[in-house]
Amino acid sequence: MNDQLPGRHQPKSPFVVARALTALQQFLHVEAVSGVVLLVAAAAALLWANSPFAHSYHDVWNLPISLHLGGFVFVRSLHFWINDALMTIFFLVVGMEIRRELHEGALSRFDQAILPVLAAAGGVVVPALIYLSFNTVTGRSQGWAIPTATDIAFAVGVLALLGRSIPANVRVFLLALAIIDDIIAVLIIALFYSGGLDLNGFVATALGVLLALGFQRLGFSSAFAYVLPGFVVWAGFLMAGVHPTLAGVVLGLITPVRSAQPEIAAPVIRVETALHPWVAYAIMPLFALANAGVDLRSTEFAGGAQFVTLGIGLALCAGKPIGVIGATWLAVRIGGCRLAPGVTWAAVGLIGLLAGIGFTMSIFIAMLAFTDEGLLDAAKFGVLLGSLISVTLGLGWGAEYAHRQRAHGDH
Repeated sequence: MNDQLPGRHQPKSPFVVARALTALQQFLHVEAVSGVVLLVAAAAALLWANSPFAHSYHDVWNLPISLHLGGFVFVRSLHFWINDALMTIFFLVVGMEIRRELHEGALSRFDQAILPVLAAAGGVVVPALIYLSFNTVTGRSQGWAIPTATDIAFAVGVLALLGRSIPANVRVFLLALAIIDDIIAVLIIALFYSGGLDLNGFVATALGVLLALGFQRLGFSSAFAYVLPGFVVWAGFLMAGVHPTLAGVVLGLITPVRSAQPEIAAPVIRVETALHPWVAYAIMPLFALANAGVDLRSTEFAGGAQFVTLGIGLALCAGKPIGVIGATWLAVRIGGCRLAPGVTWAAVGLIGLLAGIGFTMSIFIAMLAFTDEGLLDAAKFGVLLGSLISVTLGLGWGAEYAHRQRAHGDH
């Protein structure tokens, strides 16, 4: 009898499985170390912004940098080039992570993906509601999405500090939840934080995407060949009034997941592996250094700014775990889902606490939500405060959980 029936899910080859596991292990290692680097960069930004040299902190990021192409001159601040250009590479890696997980990772099968999807949804809805309960007035309400995101690097970094006694399925659950959070955050940015839309920009974006797909069709394997299409997509989004960093997500999602040569890793793995260390150790820390510097001496928590800080901080450290744990419990109780082997309710609690570490994506959304400097500083402080509390609670709960795991293993 032939076991390879049409329509039946075919097992992946040992080579494909090994390649996927190697990519996942490398990803987790880079993210774990990156969390420490991010922490150092954020601390340096805070110290710098609150030092006697605080004026130089803002002066550096406001330095004008120009791009000259013939008679065309494009001048923007260093802050723009970091947040709107370099962070496009960050979003490119995010797009590739999503593409790879959908193809052969934790999100490749509905029965595996549904629980972290529901958990992530709960971790978005509850924090948003908590924030809005403090900030319903116009001018502050647009910050509702700030506490909905999870910082993968910080969350995985904290999990790594807890040691190898944490089951592998707990790490996979957290990673899947954080990636789904990224998907939701990208959709939120595209739908709610875009300016007046210009059709000409979308035409340019479409041409850039078609050019990239054409290069793929022609077999162009060098990543440098896609710089031009990538720039066209980025410029198109900028013209259209959509945040240009989303160009990275689009390009990441269309990166091929199969290689023309079976012995060579797929482009999505090769490019992500090459870019990920640069993003983790250079771009994200530079973003933190440029944006986490809140001058606490001059920040006035008045005129409603205090409610922005309170809403974000509480939404991250309390709303995230309540949303993640609550949605997971409901899915298991009434939705027919099951926790993966090795994932206990204590582990779900740990995942919920670590999901409250917002940082990179939360600060990014805050800068899109607020133009008022007072509200923006209050939002950044809320992100830092809520994330710090989440780290502390996560380490405390995680240490006890890891101790129980080791004790259970000894028996």
